[in-house]
Amino acid sequence: MAKSNPFTFIQQVRSEAAKVTWPTRKETAITTVMVFVMVVLASAFFLLADQLMSWGIGLLLGVGG
Repeated sequence: MAKSNPFTFIQQVRSEAAKVTWPTRKETAITTVMVFVMVVLASAFFLLADQLMSWGIGLLLGVGG
């Protein structure tokens, strides 16, 4: 692998960083809220699924009910 000049490397890094499209504050806030909503929905779903499986296994094994 060829050695690269540190000055050239830094120029290339700055050039690539300039090409990045950063999200706006509004886009970041909306995405964050969407993530939290999905976490709550997923948590509720897995809680319900766990409770149903626990209830079903309890019925099969004759424990509780």
